[in-house]
Amino acid sequence: MIVADASAVIQASLSEADLESLGRYDLVAPPLLWSEATSAIHELRWRRQISADLASVALARFSQFPITSRRPAALYREAWRIADRLGWAKTYDAEYVALARLARCRLVTVDARLAASASSLVQVISPGDLGG
Repeated sequence: MIVADASAVIQASLSEADLESLGRYDLVAPPLLWSEATSAIHELRWRRQISADLASVALARFSQFPITSRRPAALYREAWRIADRLGWAKTYDAEYVALARLARCRLVTVDARLAASASSLVQVISPGDLGG
């Protein structure tokens, strides 16, 4: 089992090859993933960083991607503690780290800031570390 953050899922949704590679694993995420990824894909299209067609394809891929939502009872309390420990004002990224800690599994991300900060708490990997 691997916790996937929004950055990894969005990157995978934009590339069929990345999607197939990531899709080989048992992926889990906190409930905020779905709102965060949908919003980020919309923002990419709105800022014209991707075409409307690619945004539509990415959203469809994301919608069908096999990720299980997990919300253990201690998720939000642990995310709060992690945000305090890492000096983060918000707990969004801390939810991914908290889930990885609680599930005792790795966290996959392409977010360099998150990877650098969270590596002291959980094993952080990039999609490239998963092989292809």
